[in-house]
Amino acid sequence: MKFTDTFIRRPVLAISISLLIVLLGLQALKGMQVREYPKITNTVITVSTSYYGASASLIQGFITQPLEQAIAQADNIDYMTSKSQLGSSTITVNMKLNTDPNAALSDILAKVNSVRSQLPKESEDPSLDMSTGSSTSIMYISFSSHELNASQITDYLERVIKPQLFTVEGVAKVNLYGGTQFALRIWLDPERMAAYNLTAGDVMSVLQANNYQSSPGQATGYFTLYNADAQTQVDNVADLEKLVVASRNGAVIRLRDIAKVSLEKNHDVYRAMANGKEAVVIGLDASPTANPLEIAANVVKMMPELQRNLPSTIKMELLYDSTEAINESIDEVVKTILEAGVIVLVVITLFLGSLRAVFIPVITIPLSLIGVVMLMQVFGFTINLMTLLAMVLAIGLVVDDAIVVVENVDRHIKAGEDPFRAAIIGTREIALPVISMTITLAAVYAPIALMGGVTGSLFKEFALTLAGSVFVSGVIALTLSPMMCSKMLKAHSNPNAFERGVENTLNRLTDAYSRALDKVMERRPVVIVFALFVFASLPILFKFIPAELAPSEDKGAYMVMTKGPNTANLDYIESTMKEVTGRLINDPGMATTLSFAGIPNSNQGMGIAVLKPWSQRDDLKDVLKRTNAAMQDIPEMTVSSFQFPELPGAGGGLPLQYVITTPNNFESLFQVAEGILQKVKANRQFVYTEMDLAYDSATMRITVDRDKAGAYGITMQDIGVTLSTMMSDGYVNRIDLNGRSYEVIPQVERKYRLNPESIKRYYVRAADGTAVPLGNLVNIQLITEPRSLPKFSQLNAATIGVVPAPGVSMGDAVAFFEREVTPSLPIGYQHNYMGEARQYVTEGNALIGTFALALFVIFLVLASQFESVRDPLVILVSVPLAICGALIAMAWGLSTMNIYTQVGLITLVGLITKHGILICEVTKEEQLKRGLDKMAAVKLATRIRLRPILMTTAAMVAGLIPLMGATGAGAISRFGIGLVIVAGLSIGTLFTLFVLPVIYTYLGETHKPLEVFDESIPPKAADEHH
Repeated sequence: MKFTDTFIRRPVLAISISLLIVLLGLQALKGMQVREYPKITNTVITVSTSYYGASASLIQGFITQPLEQAIAQADNIDYMTSKSQLGSSTITVNMKLNTDPNAALSDILAKVNSVRSQLPKESEDPSLDMSTGSSTSIMYISFSSHELNASQITDYLERVIKPQLFTVEGVAKVNLYGGTQFALRIWLDPERMAAYNLTAGDVMSVLQANNYQSSPGQATGYFTLYNADAQTQVDNVADLEKLVVASRNGAVIRLRDIAKVSLEKNHDVYRAMANGKEAVVIGLDASPTANPLEIAANVVKMMPELQRNLPSTIKMELLYDSTEAINESIDEVVKTILEAGVIVLVVITLFLGSLRAVFIPVITIPLSLIGVVMLMQVFGFTINLMTLLAMVLAIGLVVDDAIVVVENVDRHIKAGEDPFRAAIIGTREIALPVISMTITLAAVYAPIALMGGVTGSLFKEFALTLAGSVFVSGVIALTLSPMMCSKMLKAHSNPNAFERGVENTLNRLTDAYSRALDKVMERRPVVIVFALFVFASLPILFKFIPAELAPSEDKGAYMVMTKGPNTANLDYIESTMKEVTGRLINDPGMATTLSFAGIPNSNQGMGIAVLKPWSQRDDLKDVLKRTNAAMQDIPEMTVSSFQFPELPGAGGGLPLQYVITTPNNFESLFQVAEGILQKVKANRQFVYTEMDLAYDSATMRITVDRDKAGAYGITMQDIGVTLSTMMSDGYVNRIDLNGRSYEVIPQVERKYRLNPESIKRYYVRAADGTAVPLGNLVNIQLITEPRSLPKFSQLNAATIGVVPAPGVSMGDAVAFFEREVTPSLPIGYQHNYMGEARQYVTEGNALIGTFALALFVIFLVLASQFESVRDPLVILVSVPLAICGALIAMAWGLSTMNIYTQVGLITLVGLITKHGILICEVTKEEQLKRGLDKMAAVKLATRIRLRPILMTTAAMVAGLIPLMGATGAGAISRFGIGLVIVAGLSIGTLFTLFVLPVIYTYLGETHKPLEVFDESIPPKAADEHH
């Protein structure tokens, strides 16, 4: 190929092209967004409907079921779960990855509106929330006070802090934990009501009629307008107390005569603690398309202003910022890039011996890394952990082409050519192999770029960034590098001691290799048997390697889940969570703790343990081991700790959630699930197990004697309204206080609803006006029912959640369920997965097909280059040899089979085939130009290409050494990909240098010149025509 001659003859042109690449790259870098991962849209829509006081079965039949049927008709739903419990229905719709969140929200809203008329009129309208589905927020900020209670702090946050946080772009939701809003609580006295012959219906009617939000309009004069504001609503506690409920015998009965009125918190369903002390905690959720790094940075920038305007009685503290681990990971990768660059510089110097020669390949590193940013901007990529990791790998890759060019030109200079002629001759010889190696590496990553799902979304930018950097380096290697060789390399007339030492060492190494190869060629059958043995060992090695989707990284924090007795209330959970956080904060590696009581269920608690910076503590596994041991003896409380999900889109809850679904009733489902739960508990692979379906809730089944009620003239509605008013904790309407609305909630005091017998002392009015106690009309039976009725994709469901023991991979855990549990399911029962396990099941083997496709694409590329199907087979023989080396390291227990190591294996394919391309290209040329047979040609080719092969291997391996010693956030995944490439490339290169020549003598093509078409001979058909 002679096109490279132009750049050698015109140095300014070559330099201008490189400078243009740099300028465009630097300009693109200015506008690049920084993220944790490539932009992935994971949308979860939650439909919540409240019906205060309604039983779980009523909620499921009249609210959840019609809503689910309508929502299921929406497009792009991955799966749907629901939970019907006392007073509320929650439907969670998980959309397919990268679904447009706004379109999904509009679609589901339309489906919900289509059945709104079918819902009970007493229930509230369904509300829709859109989030990313994560079980934790991106930031938690605590607010505490020694003088103000939680509701007072909440009121301040609602009025002042929350509106300011919503101004931050990307914030989808501001959650308030631990404090509830104020409400006007009307504590009814059923005995006084009976004495005045008043019923719950009377009170409700009075509150609705006399606390009325009116809209009187305006009066229109001849020349003026008068706006009307009728004071028909109550605006303070005193007025509400004086509200006239009824009059008896000329006496006025006011609300204060039958109830106590106070401004208190509305619904006490969960509480929060910061470092073991009561607090109100704000959690910030990001919208599906937002960048958490930008949100966190803007909130941190806003915090000094918030702090300055806080009342002196309130203390604010940033408890947890999930982006700290992200920033730490990015900083570590950037540091790794710099370290790798220095190490590669040293290695190339040791091989070339001349600083002039070293500068030529080294300059390609910054040029390629900056130049690829231009391509990243064109494709809409971002600076994230995946693209930065690609740049780490690119450091070793981008110097390969320039090394090959420099080595080949230097070889001709040593043969006596002047630098200019050597540059032209050497670049002409090497241009085609360089182009082939560039295309081959691009072909390796092309299938990854076409993948879907989480793996495809994550690694698309990784693959194309790496392919783009190799493409840019190929352009530089064929334009700038040859020109620099012609100007900077000198004839070796008087080499210095270091250059002589390097040259003599490499010559001795080449001679030793030639002698070893000659001996190997004499025993070719032995090598073939060895190669077959290596091939056969691959399936065996795979079985020894644990599998998971992504390794568990040290993110500087972890989750704590607690579960108390089934009958435990909020006070019990709060006291035990204080004990848990107290023991956590005593650990030397702990910075802060955050805990919630009553989340996700009333008898459960959830906490976040935030650790000190990585340099100031032990590894996360050691901290977990200590803290788990410290919390095992907490009485009547099961405590489990586990790490956050590694990849976006895993959802909340425990790492592995096994879902059993059936159209059968919940009683039969519970029996089946309970048997499976006992089998799971007996397995030592799991340290914590739970099931969401449990008959653990004491339920008062109230049966009405309809005949007796009819005789009194009492309707079922009368009884239902009485029970709802007295116990349901639902609001009747709202009042206005200082420009904000607050709920008005009538309910009997706690002492009047302590047990089932209390209900019998509530009164309803008979047709003749007398008060009749409910004890005369109802029969109360205590039964056990589920606390909630869960469903999965509209089928009754029971979910068994587990936490695998340390050292147990997700692949082993899922394999246990598939092997031991799934076959035992009765007919009519199906299973599914949620949490990280769902990602593993759907994505765990996604790269296997991609690996096979990459091999096929490489084969086609090589076949077209060598005009042969046999030479590509010879080159691809080195692939399993290299993979064997990587698998040996992984089977030794140094890493797991995960998406990072799988991508490392795919990268290894491209790297190892470059060696084969260099050898087979020279072998082909020697056969064509010098007429050598296959054995002589391949022996000569391996001797000629030994140096560039060793140099490129050493540069790649050395460039990945920083990954092998990675520490801090994201270190495990970086170590895994580095281990695979270093071990595979080192062992694979050794095997390639000896096995590939032997295979070539058997399978290699005997090349002959292509048939030449003689243009001087006219077509015979043309002669006949004339």
